[in-house]
Amino acid sequence: MKHKKKIILLLTLTACMVLFCSFPVFAAELTEAEVEQAVANQGKEAVTGNIFIWFLCAIAFLKVSQKIDSFMASLGINVGNTGGNMMAELLIAGRSLASSMHLRGGGGGYRAPASPGAAAVSGSFLSGGLAGAVGRQVERSAVNTATGYTEHSSIGSVMYHSSLNKGGDFANNVISRIAQSNYSQVGSIKGADAEKAYISYMGMKADSEHPLPNYSNMEIGGGRITGTESTESGSREFALYHADQYMAPSQGTYETVQSVDGATWYKQYAQDAVTKTPYDAGGGKVAYHESIDQKLPPTPPRKDRI
Repeated sequence: MKHKKKIILLLTLTACMVLFCSFPVFAAELTEAEVEQAVANQGKEAVTGNIFIWFLCAIAFLKVSQKIDSFMASLGINVGNTGGNMMAELLIAGRSLASSMHLRGGGGGYRAPASPGAAAVSGSFLSGGLAGAVGRQVERSAVNTATGYTEHSSIGSVMYHSSLNKGGDFANNVISRIAQSNYSQVGSIKGADAEKAYISYMGMKADSEHPLPNYSNMEIGGGRITGTESTESGSREFALYHADQYMAPSQGTYETVQSVDGATWYKQYAQDAVTKTPYDAGGGKVAYHESIDQKLPPTPPRKDRI
């Protein structure tokens, strides 16, 4: 009799879980265009109310999942760990949803992104369900940290710095977004972390026979990477231009390189150039002192401005 009650309870909880599972599926299929259309037809307040209802359903779904896990564990069945602090994850996702609704709220027209992270990490509204919303929020936080927009510690900042020290995929994905994004909206990576970011993003590895150069004055962003490379033979400036955003350089020599994300870049070093300095040669004549200096060739034109 006791086992019969447990089986009935298990079936009931399973039915509830199936019911609540439908909500994340519907959320994952919701597109940004549909949300914007709903805002236009029903108004911001009505759509916000619907999102709030979905949010409560998501909480219920997670609670039921934990109850089922606990019940199955009491029967001796091994279950996966659904997480201990899901409410914190939901609050993070809820904040992201609220920001998205604010950006798409009434009035129409263009609205600037709320932060560099919001501009660099896009995505359809609720794309991927709750996990997708939380993942994008973490990556946006990492972008804000890398660009210096925020300095406080967060999950995104901790993950970024830990991954950067190892040359990990998470950090490289963040660097890639910043390197290829709109400079005016996202900004750039500068300072001490920019050297690590460049080495990681270009997949450079040091060995005993070929030590890595030292890099300084680095800046990564807006389709460009600039800095100074120093070796035993001396120092020289260099620049990389994203091939999808810039035309191939027409002046000076260049080489084509690839970053770890598969993007193609045109790389140029500072090259010899004649510098003429005018001076008064007397008798109303002007003469020039000529010298050879190393300078970067002119920046090639951007493809979106041709």
